[in-house]
Amino acid sequence: MSHKFAAHLSLLAAAIFPVISKAAEDSSPETMSDVVIRANRQNYRSISATGATKTDALLVDLPQSVRVLTADLLKDNGVTSLNNALDLTSGIARQSNLGGLWDSYAMRGFTGDPNFGSDYMVNGFSSSRGYNGLRDTANTQSIEVLKGPSSALYGRGEPGGTVNIMTKKPRFQPEYDVDFTLASHQTYRVAADLTGPVSENIAYRINAAAEQGDSYRDTISSKRSFISPSLIWLIGERTTLSYELEASEQKTPFDRGVLAVNGELGLIPNSRFLGEPGDGPVTVKSLGHQVFVQHEFNQQWSLQSGLSYRDSELRGFSTEANNLLADGRTLRRQRRYRDFSATDKSARIELVGKFETAAIKHHVLLGIDAYQFDDSRVQLRRNPSASNPYAIDIYNPVYGKAADPLTLSINTRENQRARGLYLQDQLDLSSQWKALLGIRSDHYDQTLSNYRAAIATSQSLSANSPRAGLVYQPIAGVSLYANIAKGFRPNSGISINNTPFPAEESRSYEVGIKFDTPDNKTSATIALYNIKKTNVLTTNPANTDFSIAAGEVGSKGLELDMAGDIATNLRLSAAYAYTDATVTKGDNTIITGSRFPNVAKHSANLVINQLFNLGTAKASLGAGINYVGERLGDVAVSSDFTLPAYTTVKLMSSYNPDKTTRLSLNVDNLFNKRYYASSYSQLWVAPGTERSIRLNLHHKF
Repeated sequence: MSHKFAAHLSLLAAAIFPVISKAAEDSSPETMSDVVIRANRQNYRSISATGATKTDALLVDLPQSVRVLTADLLKDNGVTSLNNALDLTSGIARQSNLGGLWDSYAMRGFTGDPNFGSDYMVNGFSSSRGYNGLRDTANTQSIEVLKGPSSALYGRGEPGGTVNIMTKKPRFQPEYDVDFTLASHQTYRVAADLTGPVSENIAYRINAAAEQGDSYRDTISSKRSFISPSLIWLIGERTTLSYELEASEQKTPFDRGVLAVNGELGLIPNSRFLGEPGDGPVTVKSLGHQVFVQHEFNQQWSLQSGLSYRDSELRGFSTEANNLLADGRTLRRQRRYRDFSATDKSARIELVGKFETAAIKHHVLLGIDAYQFDDSRVQLRRNPSASNPYAIDIYNPVYGKAADPLTLSINTRENQRARGLYLQDQLDLSSQWKALLGIRSDHYDQTLSNYRAAIATSQSLSANSPRAGLVYQPIAGVSLYANIAKGFRPNSGISINNTPFPAEESRSYEVGIKFDTPDNKTSATIALYNIKKTNVLTTNPANTDFSIAAGEVGSKGLELDMAGDIATNLRLSAAYAYTDATVTKGDNTIITGSRFPNVAKHSANLVINQLFNLGTAKASLGAGINYVGERLGDVAVSSDFTLPAYTTVKLMSSYNPDKTTRLSLNVDNLFNKRYYASSYSQLWVAPGTERSIRLNLHHKF
């Protein structure tokens, strides 16, 4: 432990212990009997971990754009994956997803670390470092989308925003739910949600899901499983301890999609698989644990702490497009074997409190966190050769070709150690004016070993990340806000020259307005922002196994989000984004003025759902439309290859004959629109899914 971090601990201890002592003297705690009586009166007891804001602040009082995707919205849309959920909010664009193996998206144009899937958190802990596959929503209660930088709270992160998944918590009222789903392409899914008491002060919850099926993609099938048991223990009068486990496994072939022939898409069907079925599936496994302890000293002060541990791995063979010959039909391919594994350990402790100075009310958060991340990568690779092009005819594919023996191309291990001290104060200046001030100090150590080259490098970085915001509420239901923040993000990996990368640095400005109806059933946010970031990684054109830090990028835009009940039994979710994300200062690798790959200037989403009665039963009927504009299709941002704009439509319906049973039928891509969701290059283009139908039966015991 460094002397600097020890000093941070001493400062935090000096701040906490007097407060604890005072709280112990002043508090008048309830007895356990009181807690149980109240729980029985409410018929359940549910304790939840702190959300992404880390405090109980009202969203209207926060000087930033925040969208919460509720359980009802996810259920209405038949959402079972994180990617499909994020389609419902503004400013989020799908990115190249490593052959369908992980979630990848850009928020306000910024993608995150290209070595892993895009950043997201689970209960406030980073859960995307490593190899965690496609995120299932079986244990998801809600998804919080916080726009703009959150480095002042979380340290490393994208200035575009933060996604936090809140999981379902154990309840003391027994509930047993099961789901059965039958979908297109012989896809089956079963899920269960079981919760109830173990004793007077212990409750459990088990969420589980298993899915398997074929695909509209030729020869592609997949299997996925997910299980998450959790416990909550009311230890004492004001103390709770909770534990959650998440175990997931997915097996699916590595699939780079289709290709554009001399820049032209659509010459081969979107179902065409250009890999090798004989490669078998790539297996992705993740096992994570989270422990939380919360203690209330009194009504003003509380302590919240947590630990997170996650192991993950990715293993399997792949066959990927390398180059298309001049005849326009012979595709030379490369073959790889990946053996990646990672361990991610995190911890935090936070003091949350309220007090007043003169007429100003303070809501403060003081915390320390740390993480340790170890990443090991072994990759074998064979490029096509003159003697063995390992080729396939894109118009008449014949599988079963044999590649030359693989050779070692990557053998690295990266160790990251980081710790931070942060302080935030949310101030009620008056009934109409609110302010938010925050600052975080980070220290980061990185060691990288390239065993193939017998070279090791290391670096240490430090940064301060301040933010400030102001909210003005002229009338009830209206909030005008503005904020400014700096961000800091260390880059993972090493360059082709075996040197570490400099950290990304960002600065963000945002103004906006929030509206809430008097009954709080509908809310809307309009936001304008401007973000600049330096030391961004992009693919090294000399060797796509490596990245290169090049240039300065920027993103500015406008976003609109709206959700709620706009009339009796009529639900609406709407989102629109104008995103102008470009390279603002390039070099020989990236060109000034180039647009960000896969980020459309215009995108929009609208979902409307009407609830009504059918005799004694309840039913719903809804529709959704999703529009994504033209996008640059090459991550090298040095070509003019673009993906065309597209619009898809979906239908949603449900029938509830009683309070325990729900039957729903959803049709995605109703008009079977051919489109392209994202791409890495002209050779690796991910086609959008064809029309699919999902029939779901939900029953509560």
